[in-house]
Amino acid sequence: MIKIGLREANLHFSRYVNIVKNGKEVLLTDRGKPAAVIKPVSKKEETEDVKLFQLEEHGLLKKSVKGRFPFRKLITLSGKPLSKIVSEEREERHR
Repeated sequence: MIKIGLREANLHFSRYVNIVKNGKEVLLTDRGKPAAVIKPVSKKEETEDVKLFQLEEHGLLKKSVKGRFPFRKLITLSGKPLSKIVSEEREERHR
């Protein structure tokens, strides 16, 4: 584990992110006292469940009463497909 101060981390953030990407942990200190740890994301943390929990944290998704993320059926909307609308808009701009 590499130990650095917040100021050093701020000045050379990308350097320390690259160190973390290579598998090492970085301990951030504030006036010599531990403040935070930056560590690589594990494969487990990359699963769909974690992504769903992140969406929930940002208020973009809500859990069901049972604490699971239900997958709902797709709904069909009337009108043109979005891809068609986008294509038409692009064509109009290039005229």
